[in-house]
Amino acid sequence: MRIKTKDDRRQRIKHRIRKRVRGNEARPRLTVFRSVSHMYVQVVDDMTGQTIAAASSVEPGVKGSLGAAKGGNVAGAKTVGKAIAERLLEKGVTRVVFDRNGFLYHGRVKAVADAAREAGLEF
Repeated sequence: MRIKTKDDRRQRIKHRIRKRVRGNEARPRLTVFRSVSHMYVQVVDDMTGQTIAAASSVEPGVKGSLGAAKGGNVAGAKTVGKAIAERLLEKGVTRVVFDRNGFLYHGRVKAVADAAREAGLEF
């Protein structure tokens, strides 16, 4: 696979990470996707291929709690991280495996992880 764009590079890193990171019923995989203007987070059980919970800055419930923050900045990412943690705790999931999905662990990706940890998730 030739690297021609930034997305090609991210895809290559993503595949390298996914070789090692697997989610199961006890510890599902929390995966993050960031676009220019929004954040998307979902928790997946890779053994069954089921999405357990998801949250994004596009959803009306999360969007309403953003306030002055937007989905494309660190404050919006913290809101999304808190929302996914609350949804998982309601379902009885406390431990997850974090998948940065090829993005650098920096900025908005780190903000989602830190907010989820503060809300009660362990990883």
